[in-house]
Formats: sequence, C-alpha cells, structure tokens
Amino acid sequence: MKKITAVSNAKINLSLDVLGSRSDGYHEIRMIMQSIPLSDEITVEISEGDGIEILCAHEGVPEDGRNIAHKAAKLFLERTENLAHIKITIDKTIPVAAGMAGGSTNAAAVLKVLNTLFDSPLNEKELLSLGLKVGADVPFCIMGGCAISEGIGEILTPIKPLSGAFIVVATPDFSVSTKWVYSNFIPERIEKHPDTEKVKDAIANGDINKIARYTANVLESVTERKYPVIAEYKKIMSENGAVLSMMSGSGPSVFGIFDNKIKAQKTYSLMKDINNETFIIEI
Repeated sequence: MKKITAVSNAKINLSLDVLGSRSDGYHEIRMIMQSIPLSDEITVEISEGDGIEILCAHEGVPEDGRNIAHKAAKLFLERTENLAHIKITIDKTIPVAAGMAGGSTNAAAVLKVLNTLFDSPLNEKELLSLGLKVGADVPFCIMGGCAISEGIGEILTPIKPLSGAFIVVATPDFSVSTKWVYSNFIPERIEKHPDTEKVKDAIANGDINKIARYTANVLESVTERKYPVIAEYKKIMSENGAVLSMMSGSGPSVFGIFDNKIKAQKTYSLMKDINNETFIIEI
C-alpha cells in the first residue's frame, strides 16, 4: 500500500472571453486563469486489487463514477495499463460548482499523485493530454500558476501571475451548471469584451486598476440575468474598496481584488455576515 496527500488549489478568472461556438458543442474561449491559495486536500492510496473508491463528506459531492476524480483515476489506469485498488479521500474547502474549478483541480491532483505513485509513467505533455479528456479546466489545474487559456482550455500559455494583492471570494448558496451557462450564452448581449493582451500586461506589472479597466467576464451576461445576487455581491465589494469585482468562470462565485488589506478585511467581514462561504486570500 502506498499513499500520498496533496493540495489542489482553486482558480479564478482574471478575464474570460467567448470567441465562438464549435461544431462539437464546445465554445472557443480565451481567458486568463490564476491559481489561488484556497484548496482542497486530496489523499490517494493504492493497494493490490481493483476498483476505485471515493470518500468525501461534503454534501453534494458524489462518491461514485459521477465524480470527476473517479473519472481521472479510471482514465489513468486505462492509459498506463495498470491494475490497482485506488482509494481517494477528498477534504473539501473549495465551494462546489462555483466557477473555481473545484472538481477539475481535484481531478488534476489525482492524476499528478497517481503518476507519482506509479513511478511517473507519463511525462508532462502526456499528463496534460490525459487531463483534457477528463475536463477542459483540468490541464490548467495540473499546470497551475497563471496562464492564458485558449481553444477549449487545452492551449495554455504560462504568464507571470498577479501578486501583492488581497482577494475576497464569496460564493452564493446555489450551484451553476457550466453547460447551462454556455448553452444560454448569446453573443449579442455582450456589452464589453476583455482586452486579454492588455490584461496580461497589467497582471505582469501588478497594475490592478489597469486590469479592472480592460478585463471582463462575458459569461456574467448569462449567470447574472438568472441570479441577480451576483451583481449585488459585486456591488458590495466595489463599494467597499475592491479595485476589481467580477464573477469567476461560469459562476456563481464572485471575487474582489484589493490593494489594501484593511479594506479587504472589512469587506470579508461584511460578506461573511451575508454568506458563510466567504474567504480572504493574500497572493
């Protein structure tokens, strides 16, 4: 029996643009994602036998083949032609179905840990390719850091991450289906597209004001329309000192970026009174 425990970090979108739809049902995207130190703990144990076992006490997280971590483990065994009993224990902190890649980052951690436990049969390129078969955000979660993501998420260009800021993340008490958001996306409703290149340069320079000026998440046009609380959260953060407040991914999580710790802590306290799933993070 061999066992490894690892952390799997959430992500936020510092920009998100949809360029068009594809014939396979996916959408062409161009976005900037950054890992943040809000994480789940993943323990993977391998032993003789077969079968995949998922243990997670968090309500709403399936413990069977519906769990993306289960799919990752199954694909890894198939790809590497290994046979083992795999036990995966997930200790959740990242909100579920919240636009922060909680499931994808769990799957990424499982793939990386299994690769280590089986003496690295896959190189990085092969691991990223396998991750894409699990989910569009999994390759980024394997790589981590900060990157421009294009295609459906498989084309990743690492860039310098944003640092020296405080982030408040608040997740409303409902989940949002990414598939539903994309299926209801109407390009004509978009009022502002991000200028990804200018956002990238602003991130490199740590210029939060410039990020705010040029960024956008076009999926807000879908999710906010059905869930006005997202706009309310953004407004609270902006009114209390957030230089930038935006929805992450397809939602419903909202994050605010602050250049001032005191303002961030004040906003965290306000949001925590409204919603228990609120976090403050320093990057």
